[in-house]
Amino acid sequence: MAKVGIVMGSDSDMPVMAQAAEFLTEMGIDYEMRIISAHREPDVFFSWAKGAKERGCRVIIAGAGKAAHLPGMCAALFPLPVIGIPMKTSDLGGLDSLYSIVQMPSGIPCATVAINGGKNAGILAAKILAVSDPELLAKLEAYTEKMKNDVMKKDEKLQVEGYQVFLKK
Repeated sequence: MAKVGIVMGSDSDMPVMAQAAEFLTEMGIDYEMRIISAHREPDVFFSWAKGAKERGCRVIIAGAGKAAHLPGMCAALFPLPVIGIPMKTSDLGGLDSLYSIVQMPSGIPCATVAINGGKNAGILAAKILAVSDPELLAKLEAYTEKMKNDVMKKDEKLQVEGYQVFLKK
């Protein structure tokens, strides 16, 4: 099965990146996860990104904060889809990261999810892989149906018990 490369520049990004890994695991998708700084160890990063396709990666999820060069550099080096996750930062709340990832130059696209959007990055990676994997597509459709049913159950509870039941959490 195709796998996903997950890379982050710092271990402080792990809580967000783990959300992507957890969703991929739930869908039965293999992944490799690394902490590699594009700025502090560029040779290691270039080798990892350039070799990802040969290692079986079909999508890369890259998370970064502040200048957030990691996703864009992955997009420049890896010939298949890259999904960037902008990390929330203490300085600018993650807008710095978001702008850095989403404003890639023409010819080097990098799909971008919300600030700290680890789970959505995992879902998007799965959807990309599902284009050529009917079994994975069926799992995603079941996941979507479960989300719909969960919302419907909550609405039924609201209609029967009132909004106060949701405020008691």
